[in-house]
Amino acid sequence: MKSITQLEWRELLANDTCAVIIDSRSPSEWADGIIENAVLMDVLNPPSFIQEIEKLDKNKNYYVYCRSGNRSIQACLILESKGINTTYNLLEGIIKWEGEIVSPSE
Repeated sequence: MKSITQLEWRELLANDTCAVIIDSRSPSEWADGIIENAVLMDVLNPPSFIQEIEKLDKNKNYYVYCRSGNRSIQACLILESKGINTTYNLLEGIIKWEGEIVSPSE
């Protein structure tokens, strides 16, 4: 896991054809808005989180965020323990996000 700033996040994503963005918050937090193209994987629901990990392509690069940056660290560590090689944690989470926040239905 590498913890990265918003600038690093944007720069890496811009050139990453194997990127997957994971929102590790709860469904109610998810409903408040997401970083574009994120998929919900609630780290606070361990059975569901582990089940979703099993479906992931281990060769992709996973960009993970939460509200403040703490749960996403946990999520990255779990992803890595399940064989995911490349994970990035967004420092300070979505509460400090300066980019666009979209509705999950968009």
